[in-house]
Amino acid sequence: MSSQLKLAQVSDESLLAEFFQASVGKWHSERRYYTLPDGETKEMFSIVTSRFLDAGCDELQKLAQMHGLPDSVTLTCGAEVDWESKDSVTGRKESKGSTLFGAMGSTLYRDRGFATVKPVTAQYNFPNSKTLCLRTEYKDSVFEEELKLIGSKYRTRQSIISRAGEQLMIGQYLEKRVESL
Repeated sequence: MSSQLKLAQVSDESLLAEFFQASVGKWHSERRYYTLPDGETKEMFSIVTSRFLDAGCDELQKLAQMHGLPDSVTLTCGAEVDWESKDSVTGRKESKGSTLFGAMGSTLYRDRGFATVKPVTAQYNFPNSKTLCLRTEYKDSVFEEELKLIGSKYRTRQSIISRAGEQLMIGQYLEKRVESL
């Protein structure tokens, strides 16, 4: 591996650790999903809690095992994210859960995907220090996500879900920090 590529990986890993640390806390997330091509919309809100995970912690060791990584491999950092979502119109509970993220190089390991409970990986990059871009692929689907920190109290997210080259859904989120942990 070239020294320039190693430097880029270390830089991305450092940016990811800073991004995860800046995201620690409880967030109120308002989101709108657009189903394509008809444009049907669904509005939801969630309470999202994010916790930073240090290299070597139990959660990241379990995540590495789920992915079949050798014991000698240590994920550099990670995050645990819990959420509870409700329909904005009816107030009906939609989903509740948690997921683990762990990083090594330019790969983000997850204990589950958007549409599967099986472990998945995503490739990530930073167009700038406040914007994290993810690309996850499985089951002929592609999930592209952009998360952007705006100051210390806000972040935006946008997700695009595609299958067989056709965009199926766009999700747009505005999140406000309601509590620092």
